[in-house]
Amino acid sequence: MDHHALVIAYLDTERLTLRHFTLDDADLLTELDSDPAVMRYLTGGEPTAPEYYRERGLPRILSGYERWNGNFGLFAAHDKASGAFVGWFHLRPEVDGPLDEVELGYRLRQAEWGKGYATEGSRALLAKGFTELDVNLVWAATMALNDGSRKVMEKAGMTLAGTLDTPPDMQMVEGSERGGVRYEITKEQWEQR
Repeated sequence: MDHHALVIAYLDTERLTLRHFTLDDADLLTELDSDPAVMRYLTGGEPTAPEYYRERGLPRILSGYERWNGNFGLFAAHDKASGAFVGWFHLRPEVDGPLDEVELGYRLRQAEWGKGYATEGSRALLAKGFTELDVNLVWAATMALNDGSRKVMEKAGMTLAGTLDTPPDMQMVEGSERGGVRYEITKEQWEQR
């Protein structure tokens, strides 16, 4: 039996179902991170080590669900029509940060790029955060050079809020000399859209 059938949807959009990850999902995450194009602006194209998700990544993801009562964290996204794994989205506070300021993020399989999934999932998470989870501010960050990700943030209604220094462990990433950017949207801005 497909173990995903037992998993309750966290969020449904027009074309996607977002759900909590389970311990059985290590291979999905490892496969996603093995594509150099997916990892281009994250690690310079280096894949995540195969054992990472099994040993540390998934336990960390699952502990996030416990910490935030399942409301925040990293969510697997599947195409509703085919059931295919599309990638993931996250909506989460800083580890010890306030629960009303959260980060939005996404990582999608290259085969799913250009279909509007990132924008669709992001908009749905913003709506959930602002209407159900008492969120007041959502922010997102990416490399300045990452036009695709920046366009998603803009389409979701976020605006450029500032620039970021490149973290030391990302100096090898293409465009690292241009640093990063932070986008934001407040509940009030979202409600006025």
